Amino acid sequence: MKHLSMVILFAGSVALAEQPAQPKKFESTKSEIEVSKATNAERKKKELPPLKLSLALSKIARAHSQNMARQGKLDHTLDEKTPFDRLKAAGYKYLKAGENIGGHQEGGNMQMIMTAWMESDGHRANILNPDYTEIGIGIAEDKDGNLYYTQVFAKPRK
Repeated sequence: MKHLSMVILFAGSVALAEQPAQPKKFESTKSEIEVSKATNAERKKKELPPLKLSLALSKIARAHSQNMARQGKLDHTLDEKTPFDRLKAAGYKYLKAGENIGGHQEGGNMQMIMTAWMESDGHRANILNPDYTEIGIGIAEDKDGNLYYTQVFAKPRK
């Protein structure tokens, strides 16, 4: 009887050891939150409501930034997938959506990206679009220390 108990206990230990670790909950980084705040500061200057930081959109944005960093390409379309393809693949339903991307070499900072976006008609239009209600921010670093930024804007479909 003791032998049987020991076998059961051992089998239980093996089963516990083989279970996968729980996935870490997705959270925005301090830098991503800073970009969100800087974006809302620009909106406030034009008396626009702030965008709500969406973890769902941020996950999509970070994955795109990581892909750009991995491939060394600053592009809205990677692996033949557009921003809208990425939203659809993530199951995010929207009425309207847009994306800003940017990057800088090592030594740059977030304010440089915000300035560049605000000096660009298309990027500024996304930041100041009154139809958007949510934003996702993703930042990734490549092996050389270059940073890739993605902002995903949306008005979700209820």
